[in-house]
Amino acid sequence: MKLLRWGEAGEELPGLLDSEGRIRDLSHLIEDFGPHSLTEQGMDSLRAIDPEALPLVEGSPRIGACLPFVTNFYCIGLNYAKHAAESGMPPPAEPVLFSKASSALSGPYDPIVIPKGSEKTDWEVELGVVIGREASYVSEAEALSCVAGYCVVNDVSERAFQLESTGQWIKGKSAPTFGPTGPHLVSADAVPDPQALQVWLDVNGERMQEGDTSDMIFSVAEIISYMSRHMLLQPGDLIATGTPHGVGMGLKPPRFLKAGDEVRLGVEGLGEQHQTAVAWGS
Repeated sequence: MKLLRWGEAGEELPGLLDSEGRIRDLSHLIEDFGPHSLTEQGMDSLRAIDPEALPLVEGSPRIGACLPFVTNFYCIGLNYAKHAAESGMPPPAEPVLFSKASSALSGPYDPIVIPKGSEKTDWEVELGVVIGREASYVSEAEALSCVAGYCVVNDVSERAFQLESTGQWIKGKSAPTFGPTGPHLVSADAVPDPQALQVWLDVNGERMQEGDTSDMIFSVAEIISYMSRHMLLQPGDLIATGTPHGVGMGLKPPRFLKAGDEVRLGVEGLGEQHQTAVAWGS
């Protein structure tokens, strides 16, 4: 099951893709994809709907983020060994956890707005995990049962804001448009093994990142179990699980996004994103 949201920014409606990849309108059945609809019961209710019985959405509407909001937007840092190496850091002994502001959430095809004063805006393709039931002190064996679905996330980062001043990483991760998410939320039952997915990212047609989720230092199950020992994970929480090597700051010389750059990225089975970088205030 592939869920998505369509319509102008701030006016998106919930929908799903039918077997031919066409958008079907769910808005007369649910208001949006919130914590209640992402629970096991809520997902089962959506799964029971016959897509062919839903109204067909005509044309090619804008696609919004596959979630209308996130209470918590968590991220895992340095979760691929080669990315840790290009960042000049040793592989971590336990998951490196940080957050993005929920206001960073944006659509998969919306522009990336380079922040005012930024000179080091960077890209990071990641597997996103959406929580579907409360998780507290869950074992690795039961962790994946807490997942509602998976999606593509671009963890856009401003490296100077993140690393070259005091404080936590969140300030380099949270500018508006720094969290493109979607295009689809793919239900967990359609992703039998989250550790067997290809991930990739291109800038201006040049392949920059290419990896496989089997290369993660900490698996999705390990991440959820670890996090649940430190906090209560709740339905609708989004976790970006780390990026493979090939980010701009790791290149020699480093390379960062400038206005007009085109970014394309995807995760196997979860869809693709496309963003154009634009200058702040343009």
